[in-house]
Amino acid sequence: MKFTLMLNGEQRDFDCEPTRRLLDLLRGDAGLTGVKEGCGQGECGACSILLGDRLVNSCMVAVGQVADRPITTIEGYSRTTRFAVLRDAFGKAGAVQCGFCTPGMIMACEALLRQNNRPRAPEIRLALAGNLCRCTGYNMIVDAVETAAREGKGLW
Repeated sequence: MKFTLMLNGEQRDFDCEPTRRLLDLLRGDAGLTGVKEGCGQGECGACSILLGDRLVNSCMVAVGQVADRPITTIEGYSRTTRFAVLRDAFGKAGAVQCGFCTPGMIMACEALLRQNNRPRAPEIRLALAGNLCRCTGYNMIVDAVETAAREGKGLW
């Protein structure tokens, strides 16, 4: 079946089963490998994307559910000024080690900052609750979000 997806601001056509996982289409057909498969059960956040303004785990979404809806992956988001602010804040805070969880964490941070441009630590922790990090620990990630909110004032 043919589907048109609005992927990172571009209209793209794909031919696949409507029940195919969006994660598999993004990584395989679209070549967007910043979207990772961690658990495959919607529990780790490594496959997080923005569907409109909503953070979703692409491993839990069927392609047929997202036709004609805007999808943003880390590859698309990385072309924005807001990404640069978050990337720099993550670096300053030492919030990146192996990098596997980082794309999903960044997408979760963007979703949070779109809703709340001055979040406090408890709100940040709640927003990141669906994203697992096995290396860095969450304190540095919370610090990074606070820094991004402060330094990116007016962007979100």
